Parts: sequence; C-alpha cells; structure tokens
Amino acid sequence: MSGSSIFDQLQAEHLALDEVAGGEFPHPERTRVIAVANQKGGVGKTSTAVNLAAALAEGGLHVLLIDADSQGNASTALGVEHDDDNASIYDVLVDGTPVKDVVSKTRFCETLWCVPATIDVAAVEIELISTAERESRLRRALVDYLVSRETDEQESLDYVIIDCPPSLGIMTINAFVAADEVLIPMQAEYYALEGLALLTRSIDRIARIHNPGLGVSMIVLTMFDGRTTLAREVESEVRSYFPDATLDTKVPRSIRVAEAPSFGAPVVFWDPRSTGAIAYKKWLVRSLCGALLEMKARKPNGSETARTWSGSGGADPRRSEREGIRVSSLRRVLSRLTGSWDTG
Repeated sequence: MSGSSIFDQLQAEHLALDEVAGGEFPHPERTRVIAVANQKGGVGKTSTAVNLAAALAEGGLHVLLIDADSQGNASTALGVEHDDDNASIYDVLVDGTPVKDVVSKTRFCETLWCVPATIDVAAVEIELISTAERESRLRRALVDYLVSRETDEQESLDYVIIDCPPSLGIMTINAFVAADEVLIPMQAEYYALEGLALLTRSIDRIARIHNPGLGVSMIVLTMFDGRTTLAREVESEVRSYFPDATLDTKVPRSIRVAEAPSFGAPVVFWDPRSTGAIAYKKWLVRSLCGALLEMKARKPNGSETARTWSGSGGADPRRSEREGIRVSSLRRVLSRLTGSWDTG
C-alpha cells in the first residue's frame, strides 16, 4: 500500500499542508507589482491571479488585486461588487478617479483589497484613443495610490497583482508599463506555446519603449495533467528555454479551483485542503516568497534562451513517428523565442 501512487500523493499533500500551514510570508523590501498575463483565454490566468493574491494576504502580507479584465471574473472571485453602479478601474483610467476612491476591502482578509472591473472596461481602448501617454495611466494612478497610503499613514502594500485581459490591447499594455515583472500562466498544450512566443515579444517591446525593468519572472503550468505525454513534452521544452523562470510547482487540473468562483471565494479560502489550493500555497512558499523574493525581474539573455536541439530530451528513442512530429512542432514554435528578446 505504501508504494502506491495514491498513498504517495496523499503523503505529499499532507507534507505540503504542514509546510504552508500557519506560516507568514516575508515582506519584500518594496512593493512588487506583478502583471498576470496571457493573451490566450482559458489558461487559468484569473484563477492564478486571485489565488496568488489571496494566499499572500492569508500569509500576513498587504495585497491589492487590480481587475483589468472587462469580464470582471477576478472581482467575482473575491466577492467584490462590480455592476454598473460601482466605480471601477475604468473610472481610474478614463476619468482620473483616484484608486483610493475605487478600491474595496474583501470579506476574506483585512489585508486584501480589490480594484474591480465592470463591462465599461471594454470601452477603455476607444475612450483613450486620442489621450496622450495613455499607456502610462495605470502606472501614474498606482504611484499616486501608494503615495496616498503613506500620507494617510496606512500600511505599505507588499504586492500589487494585476489580472490582465486575454488580449494584448491597451489594458494589458497599461499593466505591463505599471508592473515590475510578468507572471505567465499557461497550459501544457501546443496552442499555449504559440501564445507564449507572441507574448514574450510583446513584453520585450514594452520593456524597450516604456519600462526597461520589465521581464518575465515566472511561468507557471496550470491545469497540468502529468499523465499525458504532451504535457510532459511541453513542460520540458518550456523549461529548456526558460530554466529559471519556469516554476517547479505545477497547478493540477482541479474541479475545486473551477467551482470556487461560484461560491464567490478563492479556492485557497474555500477549500484550503484541495490539490489546487495546496499547489498555489506550495508554489508561494517555495518560489515566490523564497528564492524568487530577491530575484529581480530580468530578461533572459542569449545563453538562457538559445538552445541547440539534439535528441529527444531523454524520451524513449522508440517514440512513434507521430510523437516525433509533435515534438518537432513544439520545438519549432519555441525556437521563435530564441531571438524574441533582441528583435523588434
């Protein structure tokens, strides 16, 4: 029995619970602003942003989540009202409303706040089309809010998490200009790799023009099913190109993560013993607030991204022709990343 995979999984989960239970996360030296972005929808981006913010707040940190998606899913997940009668990030960007007049404290934690989004956010691109420096409006508003908290003798924010929309429009650009680093949640699937190639080029372009300190600090694999060959191959290829940024902890496919928003709560609060909640907390303990705490967001250099592909990365040499073609396709997509950090 002790050698069974089920027993091993239960034992690992209990160890993970013991690792994260009752612990407090260290405070960063300054406010870290993280944009959670992927222009491909359905990759667990909002779930990652919400549970990241919730777990950090539960760990004793002061956290602000900015919902920059017109769908308002992050607002829903945190139980924050975001109908047409409520002020939102739209009012901040278009009308210049101070963030402190829009922010709402969540019911889950005294140190977790949210700037909600309404359907009006979909019109931001049109509203700001003739506005000067429209890509910097969120950064300025956020700086003003951080200063106002200090002036009002409130606790400094430790983390600002920005949930970006599934696009590379003006809202995502504002998030990239305001952020110090980018967290990319992605599924271990072929289409996700194509999106990763496009996204990293866009991040590099924003960094060169508007925000030199911006870079991909973390890539987390979500809805991961290690039983499939494709998932393991995609993980291997991504890890080869981004060995430092790709996190060891993967978020498994979990029904609890999917159904938690229907109860208006992040899964780390609603079902803290679920595999998804454990994965998010373990990731924070081992990565975000551990080794990555002192790591500055930086762009990979050529030595990190340029790879000479040889062999099948340790895979069975008797791989079928179909699997060989698939691996070749994965590598062809990721090879686009090699020059993405130094091309226009």
